Amino acid sequence: MRKVIVLEHITLDGVIQAPGGPDEDTSGGFTYGGWIAPYADPTLGALLKKQMNKPFDLLLGRKTYDIWAPYWPHHGDIWPGVNAATKYVTSHTMTSGEWQPSLFVNGDIAEKVAGIKHQQGPDLHVWGSGNLIQTLIKHDLVDQFWLMIYPLTLGVGKRLFAEGTMPTAFKVTESIVTPNGVIVVNYERAGEIAAAGERYPKL
Repeated sequence: MRKVIVLEHITLDGVIQAPGGPDEDTSGGFTYGGWIAPYADPTLGALLKKQMNKPFDLLLGRKTYDIWAPYWPHHGDIWPGVNAATKYVTSHTMTSGEWQPSLFVNGDIAEKVAGIKHQQGPDLHVWGSGNLIQTLIKHDLVDQFWLMIYPLTLGVGKRLFAEGTMPTAFKVTESIVTPNGVIVVNYERAGEIAAAGERYPKL
């Protein structure tokens, strides 16, 4: 069974909106786009490169696909696997695109993604795609979160864990702090959360 792995740049207060640049996503009047830039360092770059070079297909929301489709076909030297990967694009209106190979997922997104997970193939990596992630979380379809947690708060913007998040326990399988203070951590599913008093004695 394929895993759905959400990979995100995230602030301490949970914001994932427009990490890469000022024009990436200005919806809701967001003005802090590009907030990851001051924290780049070779350690973070090496960790990103290692993650991006793993076998994967992409599961993307429509907006992320629209941002990536004009860019990555001309920058495959930066991310060799991105153009060959199958792009599963969730959209209620879009049925085709020039960036291939792409398959467009319409209708009941949660049901369709659950079906894709049961197909043969590499794990499904989700980058960006804030609205899609909310659907995946709500329907308990995320197996793993690979997060880069930055030492800043923004107070506004789209958040990774919004209303509708399922109660779920996770375990840390990888963690490192970069020289510029970014915590890179991998969380894998660890079942249901324990009820109060089941795991820890009362003080």
